[in-house]
Amino acid sequence: MAITLDEAVDLTRTGDVWVFRGRSAADRAIQAMTNSPVNHVGMAVVLDDLPPLMWHAELGKSLKDMWSGTHHRGAQLHDLRDAVVTWHDKYGQRAWLRQLDHPVTREMEDAALQTIARLDGTPFPTTARLASRWVRGRVPLRAKADATLESAFCAEIVAVTYEAMGLLPKRRPNWYDPGRFWSGDDLELLDGAKLGEEIAVTG
Repeated sequence: MAITLDEAVDLTRTGDVWVFRGRSAADRAIQAMTNSPVNHVGMAVVLDDLPPLMWHAELGKSLKDMWSGTHHRGAQLHDLRDAVVTWHDKYGQRAWLRQLDHPVTREMEDAALQTIARLDGTPFPTTARLASRWVRGRVPLRAKADATLESAFCAEIVAVTYEAMGLLPKRRPNWYDPGRFWSGDDLELLDGAKLGEEIAVTG
């Protein structure tokens, strides 16, 4: 199934997941190091009369962060349409929408906003640190909490927000990579919530 970006923007609601796959050397490095078919993930935030937004982490700073009003790298809240266009046109990424099949309450929205307020601006890790974080998430090398997320990978940002919203159990954030949010991984959500199949988003 494929829909246009306009249709996807109209459909998306808070908690929906957007996944991206690119073919650049950097994209393939992330896919290889995280053993994932995709290299980026973000979460939609759609509130009242605001335009749909995307909460994610990235290396670039070409778009204004809607939370801070500044341009920076790391965890960011962007206009969703602008973010998808940037990832498609500038970064050469294919995009898919996965809709959350679960009602999002005002309390869940508040939890998402509190997480955004806490993590916005958190820097993106270097490639080497990204790989080591992913390994540590599966094979703990030492007992060390990583609660501060001083450097956050995009999947960790989404996972921590999902945890705050009551959609995922508490787990080490670096256990997650973008592929966890791809349908082939069969990510188990709480309270009967499910993510739908990928819907390809065209220009």
